[in-house]
This record gives sequence, C-alpha cells and structure tokens, in this order.
Amino acid sequence: MQKIEFIPLSESAILISFGNSIHPATHETLIDAKNKIEANPFIGFIETVPAYNSLAVYYNPLDVKREVESISIAVTNQLKHILENTKQVNTTTTNKSITEIPVCYDDEYGIDLQEISQQLKLSKSEIIHLHISQLYKVFMIGFTPGFPYMGILNEQLFTKRKLQPRTSVPEGSVAIAGNQTGIYPLSTPGGWNIIGRTFLKLFDKEKENPFLLKAGDKVKFISVSGKEFKDLTEFMNSVKK
Repeated sequence: MQKIEFIPLSESAILISFGNSIHPATHETLIDAKNKIEANPFIGFIETVPAYNSLAVYYNPLDVKREVESISIAVTNQLKHILENTKQVNTTTTNKSITEIPVCYDDEYGIDLQEISQQLKLSKSEIIHLHISQLYKVFMIGFTPGFPYMGILNEQLFTKRKLQPRTSVPEGSVAIAGNQTGIYPLSTPGGWNIIGRTFLKLFDKEKENPFLLKAGDKVKFISVSGKEFKDLTEFMNSVKK
C-alpha cells in the first residue's frame, strides 16, 4: 500500500495524507481508501471529505471506542486496520461512468477567450479543441456548493488566475486556472479565466442529491453552438416548470 500519513485535524477529525502531488494515480488511491472506510465504518464515523491528495475523516468523539490514551490514536488505529485489511471496493460502474457537459464557447460566454488566446499564443479554436479533447477527473468539490476542481489540463492551457477577480461570475461558467478546469455552479465572485458556459445545473438544493458531480467522477466537455445552447437552456427551463 502507498505510504500515507495520519494527521489529527481536531478533536473530531483525522486527515489521511497521500503526499503532496496532484496526480490521477494518487487520487485513485485516495478514492479507494474513501470507499473502503465508507464500506466498513467504525463506531462514531460520520463522513469522509476528499481533496487532491488528502482525505479528511470526521467522527463523533463521544461514540468512538478506545483502548489507548487518546481518541485520535484509537481512530487512527481503526483506519489503518480498515485500509490494510479490506479488499478494494467494487465501484466499477461509478468509475466507468462519464458525465458529458455541453459547453458553448462563443464570445458571449467565453468572455476571457480572447485574452487567453493572446497570453497562450493559441487561437480560440485551438483552446476549445484542447479543452474538449480529453477526459477530466473531479479531484474535489469546494469553494461553493458543487464547484468541481478538475484536471489535469493539457499543459498548453496552463494559465494563471486573473490578477483582478470578478465580483460576479455567471452561473454555469466554465473556467480554467493553473492546471485545472472548473464550473461555477452559482453566480459568485471568482478569479478563474472564463472560456464558456453550460446550461446544466451543478447544484440544485431542491433535489435529494443536490450535486451533479462528486470527487472521483470523470467529465467530458462537449462543444455546442450558440443556438443549441439557447434551445437547450429554454428546454431545461420549461421542464422545471
């Protein structure tokens, strides 16, 4: 098993660290650990929260059984036992599923495409082609409810965040920054470079499961025309009514 580190975060959380790198293989190991723990919960377990290369495990300290000097050591021992003695959890269906995200990259929605084109010395069509030409892994959800941090971008698209963040980024905006791509589920401030927009809702508080994506998912962006985008947006809005 990959060498990992167990770090107490608080009186009710342990952080399992898988190193410092952002890499799909590291994240696969992390997700496997998450699945093992959730399939074999210890007494007091509440939930896991995955990030790029770490997994936070939350628990109720009042419920944890311990035969050692501290609750955190007791939880760490149980986590080590689970990870070392549990076979890989079968999540074949989840791992193979791909969520397709329709995106319109027209200038009306890709409001930073021209600026990025000049920075990266790539045409807009080249940027779009590179963005849709690969699968992305959802490394984590954060910043706002449902915001997916996805990667890893083609190195030709690596770019810095904007020097002056916007006070409001439109809902559904598809953006890139560093070696990542993401989607703004809500209209919020933001400093990533906007290259398009999707009509899909990544966060819907009215649904039993409000999130479209979760850590470990795979995403494929699909380019749609401005007319397709508007027609599909109108259709989605009519369905809600």
